[in-house]
Amino acid sequence: MYTKTSSTKTEAITISNVTKRYGGKTAVENVSFTAQPGRVTGFLGPNGAGKSSTLRILLGLDRPTSGTALIEGKAFVEHRQPLRTVGAMLDGAAAVPERRGIDHLKWIAESNQIPKKRIVEVLEMVGLTEAAKTRVKKYSLGMKQRLGLAAALLGEPRILILDEPVNGLDPEGIRSVRRLLQDYARNGNTVLLSSHLMDETSKIVDDIVIINKGKIIDSGTLEEVVADHESLEEAFFVLTGIKSGESW
Repeated sequence: MYTKTSSTKTEAITISNVTKRYGGKTAVENVSFTAQPGRVTGFLGPNGAGKSSTLRILLGLDRPTSGTALIEGKAFVEHRQPLRTVGAMLDGAAAVPERRGIDHLKWIAESNQIPKKRIVEVLEMVGLTEAAKTRVKKYSLGMKQRLGLAAALLGEPRILILDEPVNGLDPEGIRSVRRLLQDYARNGNTVLLSSHLMDETSKIVDDIVIINKGKIIDSGTLEEVVADHESLEEAFFVLTGIKSGESW
């Protein structure tokens, strides 16, 4: 079950000239990009490039030193029912280890006045129905990722913001999540995801934003970014200046 957005805004996410400094260190500098309804946008960059800082600012977890990060024209904290507007996964499930998966979702649903029947729906969507009553501490990394995605989907949000959504999943799980997110976007919703998996990212996204050393170095449709390169991976390495075999 997917929610079709009724928003007429061209851009669901608008990040404008965002700079974030931690003491004397600049995490991101003048970062600007958008993510649009009906499309999956990939946010790529090496470790420490500024992806997490940008997403935390977008979700109201950190304040920018300057600039704005808006969701449907408002800061995240200004939305009256944020979980019904934005579903996010930054640290996997982030669930209490002793709690059962289903209880983790029940707690989120009750605190946001979401009907219990929605829990059953999202568990089925992410393929976690059989493990719903297992305690989170017994979950594999992939299962925790599925639980985090289920939590993000609970409020039937118009926008999904996901950090490494297929991390730890087996090939079948990766394919099912890919289809889920593509279908979600095709129904008029917005998906913004970060990932280190270039091959998989190229199979799911419509648009690409690449950040390196705190600055946006390229953005556009997948076809535009990959033009003149054999693959997204090659384009990424060329644009970031990372050499084959280097850690990123």
